Amino acid sequence: MRKKRNRDEHKRSPVAAVCSVLGTVLLVILIIGCLPLTVPKMLGYHMYTVVSGSMEPAIPTGSLVYIKTTVPAEEIQADDVIAFYEELDTTSIITHRVVKNNTNMGRFTTKGDANKEKDMNPIAYDDYVGKVVLSVPYVGGIAQTITTGSGRLLTVSIILIAVLLEIIATVLRREKE
Repeated sequence: MRKKRNRDEHKRSPVAAVCSVLGTVLLVILIIGCLPLTVPKMLGYHMYTVVSGSMEPAIPTGSLVYIKTTVPAEEIQADDVIAFYEELDTTSIITHRVVKNNTNMGRFTTKGDANKEKDMNPIAYDDYVGKVVLSVPYVGGIAQTITTGSGRLLTVSIILIAVLLEIIATVLRREKE
């Protein structure tokens, strides 16, 4: 008789188990989703979402591009894709392919892959942000959503829901004892 009671005491509440699993799964998904946004930043890379089709098909609209800012402008070669500030709007970042790097003048000649002509104005080294080292198609929209105010609110909400589910699971386990 004593062994049966012991076994019954160790049975878990199915609701507690489901709450615990759901909470854990939510946190794991959140962590996995945030890794591509946080780890590269810690390693010195900048990330941007491509908002135009000028680099299609190589870099589709909505791609997340990783920029290595420590590559000196003088080391950029023809066919490298770089990020640079638009001359008239220093808040806009453009990614185009280098046609020529004129190191004597400190300027790049660039062209979007989808554009017929080279960019009209050469890009000064001062406007150079870095070299594109990785492009992940269609992920930029997700990254952009997560980093906005509503995306941050959603992230915090997911964390709170996961914690709440873990609390519910703990309470249900204690009641079962």
